[in-house]
Amino acid sequence: MDKEKILRKEILALLGGQNAHLDLEHCIKDFPRNHIHQIVEGIPYTPWQLLEHIRLAQWDILQFMINPDHVSPEWPDGYWPDRKFIPGWSNWKHSVESIKSELKQVIDIVNDTSVDLLSEIPHAPDYTYLREVILVADHNSFHLGGLVVLRRLMGIWS
Repeated sequence: MDKEKILRKEILALLGGQNAHLDLEHCIKDFPRNHIHQIVEGIPYTPWQLLEHIRLAQWDILQFMINPDHVSPEWPDGYWPDRKFIPGWSNWKHSVESIKSELKQVIDIVNDTSVDLLSEIPHAPDYTYLREVILVADHNSFHLGGLVVLRRLMGIWS
């Protein structure tokens, strides 16, 4: 197996929640509807707010890679939902489906052998596709771990 195939295989495993990482499906499996906006003492976000943060950050990174006209949201407020907004189940489902759909687009970039993962993004010198893809994987993994911790604190993780 050549080095490029090995690299792509390992990145796909990282994005897909393999090896030492959990995937989205595992982290949200059987998530009770009545807990999506539950506040846990000492934690500054609810499960849905955390999920929506994952979505917003992943969307921004994907757009940064593929859209030369993309303007990132302001940090940090643009990467978190309005804390006053109380989501419903449809908001939860939208966040989940968007994360899945946009992650698929990131995976498609990794699978596209015409994309040199080590090359600079044409409209973003000094940034490589590899850097951005690893950023997606790292950020998602970090916050999915946080979602598991929230579930444990709520007593809804088995």
